[in-house]
Amino acid sequence: MATAAPDKASSQAVTSLILGILGILCCPICGPIAWYLGNQELRAVREGRSSPASQGMAQAGQILGIVGTVLFVFTLLWVFAFGGMAIVGGILESMN
Repeated sequence: MATAAPDKASSQAVTSLILGILGILCCPICGPIAWYLGNQELRAVREGRSSPASQGMAQAGQILGIVGTVLFVFTLLWVFAFGGMAIVGGILESMN
C-alpha cells in the first residue's frame, strides 16, 4: 500500500520567511520584500496555484515582513529626521 507524499511548502514561502527574519534581525530592507512575497504566496494558495502547506510559512513571512517594514520606516525617519537635524545644527553652529 503506497502512501502519498506530504505536500511541501513552496520556495517562495520559505524565501518570504527567511527574508522576514532577516528584515527584523539585521537587514531592514528585506522587510518589504518579505511582505510582498508573503502576499503573493498567500494569493497563490487561495487561488489553488500553490500547496496549502505553504500558507503557514507565507503568513509568518508576511507578518515578519510587516514588522520589518515598520522598523525600516522608523530607521529611515530616525536617520533623516534626527541625523539630518544634527548635521544642520552642526553646520549652523560652525557658521557662528
